[in-house]
Amino acid sequence: MEDILNIYEYEKVREEKKKEIMELKKNRRVFLGDLVHLVFENTQTVWFQIQEMIRAERMVRDEDIKQEIEVYNELIPDKNQLSVTMFIEIPDEEERKKLLPKLVGIHDHLYLHIGNKHTIRAVADERSKEDYEYGKAAVVHFLKFNLTDEQVEDFKKMPLKLEINHPNYKAIADIPQNVKEELIKDLLS
Repeated sequence: MEDILNIYEYEKVREEKKKEIMELKKNRRVFLGDLVHLVFENTQTVWFQIQEMIRAERMVRDEDIKQEIEVYNELIPDKNQLSVTMFIEIPDEEERKKLLPKLVGIHDHLYLHIGNKHTIRAVADERSKEDYEYGKAAVVHFLKFNLTDEQVEDFKKMPLKLEINHPNYKAIADIPQNVKEELIKDLLS
C-alpha cells in the first residue's frame, strides 16, 4: 500500500477521511443477532485502519510502518474473495467474562448462503484460532469467504444470507441490497 501518509499529513485529512470511511462502512456492515456485527473490508477500510494505527502508536520509523502495512494488507480481499472482520460486542464487563468462554470457536461457525444453492464457510486467520488455546473467544476475528467463479455469478443474482450456527450463539440475517452491491465490487476487483 503505497499511499500511506505520515502522521503530519494524515492529521490534515483525518476528519474528512474518517467521515468518508464511516459513510462507506454503512454499506459494508451486517448485524447478526444482538452480539455480533460484521464489517466487510476493502482497500479503503484497510487504509484507514493502518493510518489510525500509525496515529495511535505514533509510528514514524519506516520499519514499523512497513510491518503494520504487511499485517493489515492480509485483510484486503483478492478476486473472488470477501474479507470480513467479526466483532463480538458485549459492553458489560461481567457479562463479557461469562459469555466469551461460551463462544470459543465462533469464527468456525460463520456461513454465507447464496440462495439455496451454495453454503460457504468462512475461513479464519491464525489469530482467531487462539480462541481454543486461551479458552475464550476473542472479541475481534478476521475471516475470509473464498468463492468460485460460479458462486460469484450466483452471488450477483440470488438472495444472500449470513449465519452463525455456533452451539451457544445462533443468528441469521439477510444481506441488504446496498451491502450486496458493495460486495460485488469486492468480488470483481
